[in-house]
Amino acid sequence: MRNLRQNEALFLKFVLLLGCDIELYREKLERIMAGVLLVEDNFLNRRLFQKALESQSYVVFCAKNVAEAKKHLENESIALGVLDINLGENEPDGLSLGAFINEHFDFPIIYLTAYENNEIVSEALKTNPYAYLTKPFKETDLIATASIALQKKLLENSDSPKIQVLDTAYTINLEIQEICYIESIGNYVNIHSAQQVYKLRSTIKDLLLTLADLSEIEFIRVHRAFAVNKEKIEKYSSTSVIVNDVELPFSKRYQRFL
Repeated sequence: MRNLRQNEALFLKFVLLLGCDIELYREKLERIMAGVLLVEDNFLNRRLFQKALESQSYVVFCAKNVAEAKKHLENESIALGVLDINLGENEPDGLSLGAFINEHFDFPIIYLTAYENNEIVSEALKTNPYAYLTKPFKETDLIATASIALQKKLLENSDSPKIQVLDTAYTINLEIQEICYIESIGNYVNIHSAQQVYKLRSTIKDLLLTLADLSEIEFIRVHRAFAVNKEKIEKYSSTSVIVNDVELPFSKRYQRFL
């Protein structure tokens, strides 16, 4: 897999060949998802977790031990570490790697383990992980935990709260205040701003909980399939709500929240 620096160089070359506005398209570079470092000694688990993360457009750099992981840390742009704690007999464990990452880098860590006891949890907490998943777990648990860890880190580094969303093949950081309304589409949601529609793998319920955690902006349900930014409501009646010139259904069960 090409590393992110190669991707950036190719993208800029493509922009120049087309004669496009570099400053406009430089913003596109920020949409390329930074890498996830996945460290797991079990080959089948490593492939399973890699596939789950790549399904969400993450660029995944895999390693089976600490030595391989450190090579990726030297050469790639990493935004999140997903580290198995037990990396095999006579091998440094994931906790030592987590401590190394905390000392030399600034990105969130998620620990994976098949063993849950007070001693392991206590040692893991010393390295300030964002989360701790006990095997076996669902792929959706890993995806949701990775998303929340990145969202929280993004909030720490920004004066204006943002969430990461998909814009076609790219991931961008969308300011929460720009969201007009949210539409539920099965296991995904469409996030509507004034200019564009973005996608995120989440239920509308989970996304609203995440938004409440990240920002003081109030989002309210108006229908089982829709939630709106309360500040963006232009007008409403007993049956509908108008947001960004779009008419949305307004169910009686949710009218008490407006």
